[in-house]
Amino acid sequence: MQDSVMQRMWDSAYLSGGNAEYVEELYELYLQDPSAVPEEWRSKFQKLPTNGSQSGDVPHSGIREQFIQLAKSSRRGQVSTGAVSPEHEKKQIGVLQLIQDYRLLGHRAAQLDPLGLQQKPVPVELSLASHGLGDADLDTIFSSGDLSIGKTEATLREIQQALKETYCRTIGTEFSHVVTTEERSWLQNRFESVRGRPAFSVEVRKHLLERLTAAEGLEKYLGTKYPGAKRFGLEGGESLVPVLDEIVQRVGSQGLVKEIVLGMAHRGRLNVLVNILGKNPRDLFDEFDGKHVAGLSLSCGDVKYHQGFSSNIMTGGGEVHLAMAFNPSHLEIVSPVVEGSVRARQDRRDDASGDTVLPITIHGDSAIAGQGVVMETYQMSLLRGFKTGGTIRIAVNNQVGFTTNRADDVRSTEYATDVAKMIQAPIFHVNGDDPEAVLFVTQLAVDYRQQFKRDVVIDLVCYRRRGHNEADEPSGTQPLMYQKIAKHTTTRELYADALVKAQVITAEEAQALVDEYRKALDNGQFVVKSLVKEPNKALFVDWTPYIGHAWTAQSDTRFDLKNLQDLSSKLLNLPEGFAVQRQVGKLLEERGKMATGEMPINWGYAETMAYATLLSQGYPIRITGQDVGRGTFSHRHAALHNQKDGSNYIPLQHLFDGQPSFTLFDSFLSEEAVLAFEYGYSTTTPNALVIWEAQFGDFANGAQVVIDQFITSGEHKWGRLCGLTMLLPHGYEGQGPEHSSARLERYLQLCAEHNIQVCVPTTPAQVYHMLRRQIIRPLRKPLVALTPKSLLRHKLAVSSLEELTQGSFQTVIGEIDPIEPGKVERVILCSGKVYYDLLEKRRSEGRNDIAIVRIEQLYPFPEDDLTEVLAPYQNLKHVVWCQEEPMNQGAWYCSQHHMRRVAAAHKQGLFLEYAGRPASASPAVGYASVHAEQQEKLLQDAFTI
Repeated sequence: MQDSVMQRMWDSAYLSGGNAEYVEELYELYLQDPSAVPEEWRSKFQKLPTNGSQSGDVPHSGIREQFIQLAKSSRRGQVSTGAVSPEHEKKQIGVLQLIQDYRLLGHRAAQLDPLGLQQKPVPVELSLASHGLGDADLDTIFSSGDLSIGKTEATLREIQQALKETYCRTIGTEFSHVVTTEERSWLQNRFESVRGRPAFSVEVRKHLLERLTAAEGLEKYLGTKYPGAKRFGLEGGESLVPVLDEIVQRVGSQGLVKEIVLGMAHRGRLNVLVNILGKNPRDLFDEFDGKHVAGLSLSCGDVKYHQGFSSNIMTGGGEVHLAMAFNPSHLEIVSPVVEGSVRARQDRRDDASGDTVLPITIHGDSAIAGQGVVMETYQMSLLRGFKTGGTIRIAVNNQVGFTTNRADDVRSTEYATDVAKMIQAPIFHVNGDDPEAVLFVTQLAVDYRQQFKRDVVIDLVCYRRRGHNEADEPSGTQPLMYQKIAKHTTTRELYADALVKAQVITAEEAQALVDEYRKALDNGQFVVKSLVKEPNKALFVDWTPYIGHAWTAQSDTRFDLKNLQDLSSKLLNLPEGFAVQRQVGKLLEERGKMATGEMPINWGYAETMAYATLLSQGYPIRITGQDVGRGTFSHRHAALHNQKDGSNYIPLQHLFDGQPSFTLFDSFLSEEAVLAFEYGYSTTTPNALVIWEAQFGDFANGAQVVIDQFITSGEHKWGRLCGLTMLLPHGYEGQGPEHSSARLERYLQLCAEHNIQVCVPTTPAQVYHMLRRQIIRPLRKPLVALTPKSLLRHKLAVSSLEELTQGSFQTVIGEIDPIEPGKVERVILCSGKVYYDLLEKRRSEGRNDIAIVRIEQLYPFPEDDLTEVLAPYQNLKHVVWCQEEPMNQGAWYCSQHHMRRVAAAHKQGLFLEYAGRPASASPAVGYASVHAEQQEKLLQDAFTI
């Protein structure tokens, strides 16, 4: 700020003994809240001598002497005897406190509700009396502090008027919780310099009316043409369309942003698709008529207000690609999906700061307050592995959740958007019936995000004219609200009338806009004038190489031995002086021996070499999850930690110059948001191996919505391909209900139409080839892999170099011991860890009449491969499925029909038996002794049942 009255007060003339009381009171205010005093005073207070204490921690009793000493050493060098009246100075403090209270609490007095139903009492802190001021002081001149009103001194009347106009009209600002002074000052200056209402040009105001006309016009058209059909219309919240239009055009005109990814639930979605993304209205009408939309041959379809879309829009800075994410009815779950898609696009552009791709998420007020994934998504906004350079978040605040609108039923916070305060995101509440205020906060939100690369929230306070949906009768549950709404003029009409009154436009011109839009809809024409009809395809993600491939389990995943050994050696070359922990050093030493064949290969080495070989073949890799660097069971150690200085080194990032990216992030303690993020990432990066690993497999329970609504069904609902890999540690080790089962049965129950793959690899070579197959094969299907715990170091769960370099993934693994097929009367089918228990039992008993067969891929079920493996056993009397899980869990119910079919085809009358734990409401027992007893029984049953 310029050399102001506040600076002069600091200088010697104001540091006289007569002003010491004022200084002390100002300092007291600073101690209570540093942001409550002007920046010049704050900086002075922070520099006070502290006698070794913390900065600013100055004993109150010595403040006067400290100021006098500072004054004596100031550049003006003398203490003035001319003092300002102590009474005036006390009131000056009151003025400064009044300014801060308006900044802090002005939103509570703002006119935010278009219906006038949610008016709050004006906080007493905004009154003059609460600050020792009165009407008699209104014409007294005071310092305006750092209030941006164009002058440093003003009458109290002027100051109060400026504060009311800035903070108490139709915009309510909340940014006092932003702790960074630069950001807070930036926001204050932007608001106060125009008193919350800049003067827009005639052209801008006309365009604003045109966008409102489009938003209202589509809703009225659909209401007339398809009365009673659900569309979750935008009526009452039409200002959302100008918001999005301004964001697109403003960031595009700045020239940096090339892509925008938008996520929103169903409210207003159809309107946004047509009026922002440029979807042809004729296609929308076909969907209302129930016609199948061309180009979605992969899809079984979804309701129209869940569909996604993409297009290119022309702006002043060139084409911008817009993509709207598909979204189920789980409302906020799309938010982390959007962030993942944005991060993938930014990574593809090598954009670490988030300049080129912008995320926008649109929320319902009750959903943003009520759904926990919102908090998780906010929490990831500044984390290394998940940040996207700030998201513009818009709450379409209908002031009612479905039928709930009592304040004490909807939320405990003052505002629906209060959750954003946890990351210090500024929040702009704005009355949706004031389009110019809406436009201003939109511009401010865009500029803030671009300047500071942080989240920002627009709380668009509006209403819903038709209730929850157009088949609803809202007056049954909100009678007073809908009495108001029935009499309430629409936003477009209010703004058109205002422009006519201001002689910006004539009534005839306003009506012409309505007629023109209606005519375009009647003709099925595009209604977004800036839509690019022949878009720049370089802005798209190219999925062409991955489309149209039929299911196959086959893939050539062999790799040259010499190259594999060279890669293995590079992984052991650590920076000079890098000290690894003792056990990690031993692990690396053993991996060196595995590369030469001196030791059999274990799980950690095989998995690491899968990544190394894929990187050498040009495939990027991304792995996230809790503990993924080390691995929950300390088998991976892909990230090494220097014992001397704590620095981090990831060998897989240093194989060769120009290698594809290998990103590895230990995620924060979230399953739902992180898995959704990785889903979004993988649907945008088809050429990368994207992996999410659960700390324990059962922790994926917390992300079940993502699994149900996106991973297992996204391709068939929306034609959305995805190659995401989920690694889920699974195995009954006596660790109780929460750490035994990855809930295999849930994934198998969701399997149909070759939608996902469910694999249970039991050897290092199998995981090696499974991971390589997932990305080398052009087929893109999600992979759910149940990975082991005890098998990571099991003496029998090992492989050879030859199995890595020459083998391939086996969906079924037959008997490995030299047992004569003609002597086999019993075949035990199994998956996972129980195989090794069965193998050791058979060997210890010397049985040669039993063959053990592993089914390594449970879906798509490999009936042909199983048939081939059983073929030699012509004297079979029993086929048994053995599992560790209870009967009502695991693979039994979902896979037995496949096995029965194979058994029946092999030999007439051959029946499939079950050996496993009895049905249980819990995944596993909690007592080690009971676990051991059950385990022994199921093994015995497999041999005798």
